[in-house]
Amino acid sequence: MSFISVFDVLGPNMIGPSSSHTAGAAIIGYLAQKMINGPIVKVAFTLYGSFAKTYRGHGTDRALLGGVMGFRTDDVRIRDSFQIAKDNGIEFSFIPNETETEVHPNTVDVKMVNEQGHQMTIRGESLGGGKVRIVRINGVDVDFSGEYSAIIVVQQDKPGVVAHITQTLSNIGINIAFMRLFREKKGQIAYTIVETDDVLPENLSQYLRINKNIHDTMIVQL
Repeated sequence: MSFISVFDVLGPNMIGPSSSHTAGAAIIGYLAQKMINGPIVKVAFTLYGSFAKTYRGHGTDRALLGGVMGFRTDDVRIRDSFQIAKDNGIEFSFIPNETETEVHPNTVDVKMVNEQGHQMTIRGESLGGGKVRIVRINGVDVDFSGEYSAIIVVQQDKPGVVAHITQTLSNIGINIAFMRLFREKKGQIAYTIVETDDVLPENLSQYLRINKNIHDTMIVQL
């Protein structure tokens, strides 16, 4: 049997009105911007299910945009996120998709472009009570919640890479809570996602990238 607390029902401290449509949306945006290097200059949000139907009335659009700019769920600037984005030269758009139905009802694709022209698309689901899941990165199915500090390693699917990741974390005293590997196909691009009990040091990436089969790393922590 699964139990939930009163805090799961009420949701986090937030700019309302909805823990799933507003707070969850802000968290998805916040996690997404942690995965791309440098300031975002352009972002497009494709909304599915109930997100597509109610995003204006529930403030989902303002929450997503605020999250991408680094605003947390209780940041009052979310109310003015449209104007703040325009003032900072960020181009943004919202695209309702009501034709694709085989998705969680509160789903959004966040397509970001940074100052260097690099693109990344993240798919997130808002599960209720301010809880979320990231379920896709650049077309590869993944699964993590953002509730733990996480390191996402983009790698070539080669022997020894996972061992290098775990040994590096062990050497600096980081305890692994969960670890999963997701890949397109054998030998191709893979994502190793390690969620940890400890705050991750920002210089962790330089130690991991000693391995020639590691292409990129992203530290994601709230």
